Amino acid sequence: MAAPSEPVGHTPEGAVIGPGTGDNMGTALGLGLRPGDAVVSLGTSGTVFAAHDRPAHDPTGTVCGFADATGGFLPLACTLNAARVLSATAAMLGTGLAGLDALALNAEPGAGGVVLLPYLDGERTPELPHATGSLHGLTRDNMRPENIARAAVEGMLCGLADGLAAMTASGVPVERVLLVGGGARSAAVRAVAPLVLGAPIVVPPAAEYVAIGAARQAAWTLAGTAEPPVWPLGAPEEESSHAPDVGLRVRERYAEHRRATHGV
Repeated sequence: MAAPSEPVGHTPEGAVIGPGTGDNMGTALGLGLRPGDAVVSLGTSGTVFAAHDRPAHDPTGTVCGFADATGGFLPLACTLNAARVLSATAAMLGTGLAGLDALALNAEPGAGGVVLLPYLDGERTPELPHATGSLHGLTRDNMRPENIARAAVEGMLCGLADGLAAMTASGVPVERVLLVGGGARSAAVRAVAPLVLGAPIVVPPAAEYVAIGAARQAAWTLAGTAEPPVWPLGAPEEESSHAPDVGLRVRERYAEHRRATHGV
C-alpha cells in the first residue's frame, strides 16, 4: 500500500508513477477542501462529500466511507438523479436549460405547492432502485410551467440535502457548501441551493477539478513534501448565505410526499 504522495514506480522512459486516486477524491484535492467544507457535485449523478479526520459511521448506509487523496477520510453520499433532471424537465416544457432557469426563477420558493420526486432513473439516496419520478400537489392554479421548473430544481436539490443531512448527523461538520459540476452553471440552481441545502454556498471558478486534483497529486509526488503544494483557486464566482426557514419548509414538503409515496 502506497502513501498518498509515494512514488510507486517508473515508466520504461523513466517517468515517475504516482499512487493515483478517484474522481471525487481528485475533486476534493483540486479544491483544497478544509474542515467544515462539503462539496455538492452536480453531474449525471449527484454527490455530497467532505474531508474528515475520522471514518464515516452512518447506520442508515446513506453515507459511504471513502479515503481521500491525502490520507484522511472522505464520507460521501450519492444520488442517481442530478443534472439530467434539469435537462429532462426542460425538454418536457419545450425549452432549453436557459429557459428552464428563467421559468424557475420566476416562481416563488415552494413552487406554489408543486413537489417533484425526481427519481427518473430509480434512486440511491433514498434507496429506491425501481422508483420513478412523480409530481405532487398539482392544482388548476399552480399547474404552470414556472412551478414545474422550480419543482424540478428544488426536488433535485432536496435529494442532495438528504445526503448532506445524513452526513452532518453522522458527525461531519458542515459550515459551507462548494457547488461544482455542470449543474452548478444553472442560475436557478445557484439561487435555490442556499435555501434547500441549508448552508452558505460558494461556487468556485469553473474548472476540471478532478484533473486539477490529479495534477496536484503528481506535483506532490515529485516534490516529496509532507503536504501537497498550495494551488490557489481564484476568487469564487458566487457566494450566497442561506434562509433556513424557507428551505426547511421546502424540504419538509418533499419529505412528506416521499414518505407518503415510497414509505421512506
